[in-house]
Amino acid sequence: MGWNTHASGTLDPPEVRNWRIHLIAMVASMSALAMGYDTAVIGGTMALNSFIRDFGWEHVDKTTRDTIQANIVSTFQAGCFFGALFTFPIAEKLGRKKTIMLAGLVFLVGGTLMTAAQGSLNLIYAGRAIAGLGIGASSLTVPVYIAEVAPPSIRGRLVGIFEIASQGGGMLGFWINYATDRTINVGNKAQWVIPLALQLFPGVMLVFGMLWCPESPRFLMKTDNVEAAESILTKLRGLPSSHSYIQREMGEIRLQVEERSTIRLSKMAQFRKLFEKGTRNRMGIGLALMFLQSFTGVNIITYYAPRIFETLGIAGTSLKLFSTGFYGIAKTLGMITFTFIVVEKVGRRKGLIWGAVLGCIPMWYIGGYVMRADPAAAAARGDVTRDGWGYLAMVCVYVNAFIICATWQGITWTYASEIMPLDIRMLCVALTTADTWLGSFIIARSTPYMISDLGYGAYFFFAAILLSMGIWSFMFVPETKGVTLEAMDLLFSRPMHKVIWEQFRRRPVSGEDGVMESGRKSPDASIVQVEKV
Repeated sequence: MGWNTHASGTLDPPEVRNWRIHLIAMVASMSALAMGYDTAVIGGTMALNSFIRDFGWEHVDKTTRDTIQANIVSTFQAGCFFGALFTFPIAEKLGRKKTIMLAGLVFLVGGTLMTAAQGSLNLIYAGRAIAGLGIGASSLTVPVYIAEVAPPSIRGRLVGIFEIASQGGGMLGFWINYATDRTINVGNKAQWVIPLALQLFPGVMLVFGMLWCPESPRFLMKTDNVEAAESILTKLRGLPSSHSYIQREMGEIRLQVEERSTIRLSKMAQFRKLFEKGTRNRMGIGLALMFLQSFTGVNIITYYAPRIFETLGIAGTSLKLFSTGFYGIAKTLGMITFTFIVVEKVGRRKGLIWGAVLGCIPMWYIGGYVMRADPAAAAARGDVTRDGWGYLAMVCVYVNAFIICATWQGITWTYASEIMPLDIRMLCVALTTADTWLGSFIIARSTPYMISDLGYGAYFFFAAILLSMGIWSFMFVPETKGVTLEAMDLLFSRPMHKVIWEQFRRRPVSGEDGVMESGRKSPDASIVQVEKV
């Protein structure tokens, strides 16, 4: 059969893995490109001498500068938190497509304010907050949209495109800062304006690109627009409406919608359902995954990469930005590995476990090296020479980025967007997405002080957290690779430790109403299905 990058264990015919569905995911992922770029570019921009001059930081003491940098970075995360938290009613009312376009427009307003700041910190703060609202709204809606239009065999891959775009945007942000530092005179304010202005490009691409993309057929079914849902589904899958695959998928969606719509849930009833059996375990896992991904150690380097490399003895603005650029490359390569190998071949559960176990090792080493050598103090004395142990510490920064992006950074977004019940999916994902931005806000606010006050202890802290995350994933996170969205209810209907044990023994996962066969072979393919007992 040869090697492939899609999940085995599904009934998906090859026609459903077509160019159209991949292009839709790429267009929607322009929001992630903007998110990654905006998240990464700010740290390098604040390190540019022209930015420091134009915003009056030349004679600011270290503590005050740490506070201002933390405010600038964390304002974006705060905007993302509220954007994600309050967008779900809009996505349920207007639909996924219109919500994504609206989020793109809000982001463009924020990006314009940052670009036009002209040395005003207030405009930077306002632009970061408004751009964060748009990114938070899109980070909630886009993964759900992709998961709802994707066939099961490549759902992880398509959500992975969202993450590749995010890390690719971050890589561009790192290198554009380096390029402007090297090519534009420090006396020209364009040195910092251009990096901030370029964030508008993916926002424009998102708004106009979504005009071509269809609405989610699952959302259309929820609004009783059956004909439009079937028409869009046939185009997405590249199959005629009479095909058995289309008939089966439409039947599964219709059945779930009918089951969910027998009782129209009020807003209060939706919140109460979060705590019902079969939903509360999904929410617990989703909230934990999305919050903990901010504590892998990757985010502290993404937000403050020049400061991190400074602690490793890298002196000079250009050299710090150059080192940061390679960090962006490592993250992007990790996300490509996630998308095409890890998520559909290794799986969600194994990826989380191995990512935590392997990813903490470089962090332990970096902490030990900083504790022993104190390279930042040596660089302050003018000693910029590094031995082999110092170069190994730099390599460990890149290795950690590759491992975490190949596992935790991508799997968490995929997992949280696919496991939630259809009738309250947007509410659930709104809470989990806001949760990850809350974690990012905490990291953005605390990192400058951790770097200054804890030193090597910061690396030990994240290494220990990462190891604990691996143990937790081993005990409580079941595998969802190849499982249809409609079958998630059955998978999570039992206590997680029993489901994990049955998956570990490669036995059918039984639920209250049926049995899910995991990995049973048919004459044509390995399938995952739900059978009524």
